[in-house]
Amino acid sequence: MVMRVFVAGGSGVMGRRLVPQLVARGHQVTATTTSAAKLGLLDQLGAEGVVMDGLDAASVGEAVAKARPDAIVHQMTAISMAHSGKPDMKHMDRWFATTNRLRTEGTDHLLAAAEATGVSHFVAQGFGSWNGIREGGWVKTEEDPLPVDMGTSMRKGAEAIRHVEDVVVAADGAVLRYGGFYGPGASDDVVELVRKRQFPLVGGGTGYSSWVHLDDAASATVLAVEQKARGVFNIVDDEPAPAGEWLPYLAACAGAKPPLRVPKWLARLLAGDVAVTMMTEGRGFSNAKAKRELGWELRYPSWRQGFREGLG
Repeated sequence: MVMRVFVAGGSGVMGRRLVPQLVARGHQVTATTTSAAKLGLLDQLGAEGVVMDGLDAASVGEAVAKARPDAIVHQMTAISMAHSGKPDMKHMDRWFATTNRLRTEGTDHLLAAAEATGVSHFVAQGFGSWNGIREGGWVKTEEDPLPVDMGTSMRKGAEAIRHVEDVVVAADGAVLRYGGFYGPGASDDVVELVRKRQFPLVGGGTGYSSWVHLDDAASATVLAVEQKARGVFNIVDDEPAPAGEWLPYLAACAGAKPPLRVPKWLARLLAGDVAVTMMTEGRGFSNAKAKRELGWELRYPSWRQGFREGLG
């Protein structure tokens, strides 16, 4: 069934991989950007581009009403260096300030526009990489609640992610807890830090993370749209892994020297409490539900293959 799909944040790292997949499946896509300079890019991807301010209720309402979509996909963030400057885990509240607003105010604006326009389905970007609840085992399912105590500078971000889950599920939509993105445009900053040996292993590197290639995340999103999925889904690869495994492997794939090791106390001084939590206590996620209920198949079932073949 051909659908009219409205992708909010269509010119972002994820949107640029998602839009072509939706178009290839025959859907009519309207995709938003905050910059008129990117309308040509959206046209090349096969979408009808529209400039929209996700933090302005009137702008969102007008764009959605004009597009008259069957489904809305919320991919709005402001994590790129162009929007938020260099990655800064020590001050994540500042680094993610606009993204947090897009996940709270922006989500509310899109949901209000969906209700006003009679949009039947809503899919939103969530997050599930290392931020599983820090008790019990190292791998979490959708039944496990997301904590908000991920470190003081992450609290607002964690609360924003929880807000997305609460309001979208209440609206009978789907939230996709994407793992750590890698692939074209998504992992460049991390790889650059690894090459400069500015991404050290902290403590024993025991904290788990889950990863997902952008193209696999996009394919899961297409399935969630087409199947009108409801509820929360972990969109991650098959192999949650501790930092002590994935980080040295990433360095090798990037042609870099092995990462330096720093004790927790020093990492806390240099990079803040969130980095220490992620690298030493993080919990990964299971993709069993997404594979079972969506019929999702991964091109890169493990970051081992993905880092080797799909970083660029």
